[in-house]
Amino acid sequence: MLIDGLQCGHFTRETFADLRQADVGCVTVTCGFWEDAVESLDSLAKWRDLIAANADLVATARTAADIRAIVASGRTALLMGYQNAELFQGRIRLVELFAELGVRCIQLTYNNQNSLGGSCYEDEDSGLARYGRQVIDEMNRCGMLVDLSHVGNRTTMDAIRYSKKPVAITHANPDSLFPHKRNKTDDVIAALRDNGGVIGCATYRNITGDEYCRTAEKWCEMVARTVEIAGIDHVGIGTDRSHNFTKPDYDWMRMGRWTRGVDLGASPASRPGKAPPPDWFVALTDIALIEKGLATVGFSPDEVAKIANGNWLRVYEDVFGG
Repeated sequence: MLIDGLQCGHFTRETFADLRQADVGCVTVTCGFWEDAVESLDSLAKWRDLIAANADLVATARTAADIRAIVASGRTALLMGYQNAELFQGRIRLVELFAELGVRCIQLTYNNQNSLGGSCYEDEDSGLARYGRQVIDEMNRCGMLVDLSHVGNRTTMDAIRYSKKPVAITHANPDSLFPHKRNKTDDVIAALRDNGGVIGCATYRNITGDEYCRTAEKWCEMVARTVEIAGIDHVGIGTDRSHNFTKPDYDWMRMGRWTRGVDLGASPASRPGKAPPPDWFVALTDIALIEKGLATVGFSPDEVAKIANGNWLRVYEDVFGG
């Protein structure tokens, strides 16, 4: 059974069926990137309708116990998440309200500086703001996982040190293995380990690199090298797989409403459009290759289980309860 720390895109019944076929037990889905509070509520309501229409395949999870029960029922558990904190609109009380609506994972910043702290693409990372500390306090209290994937390294380090609960880098890789602004430095990953958190290794080609995308075993070698940095108890899967995105979706994801120009996000200028999937991960069902690949590169059955699901479940229990 696999737990994927983050996917995004337009999910359909076919997507859910593929998740079931690949024995994916839980996925954190992306409900928004740049949206404000009302737009985020609208997205969450649409997700509720989609899940209700496919209740034989998926269900919403709020606790680790929910995840286990949903998996035992033969379905995939979905955790509701957002890749930006813009949905709070500077209103600290909205953290608790969104938590009560079932939101369980929020990234502090997306690709731009915001009122909580700095992003990975700013020339100067401002660090965690006073408001950012207040939001982390509320997220800790209300049972929301703090996600630091697109957050700048200084702000990430501040957040790791400040949070009273384990935090996560749901979809990134070590910068020492593939240098990229979206990836995390070894000292940040070590701090995450000390916090009790988890880094979800990504399969997104732009932050993984062509070499680690060649085969499932090569990608699992990258996971093994991440374990050397973080430790076996602090590495999971966070593919960053997108579903059914077209150019307008990528434009919104990368540029939102903040620029009149062109921003490529994580893409190099030589490959400005959609990044090709890893050579081994063309169909969503190929995610099932990961557990075999982990065993092939030398992980024991117990270690495979930790990376595949156990480490995420531990963090979810610590943060959500259950």
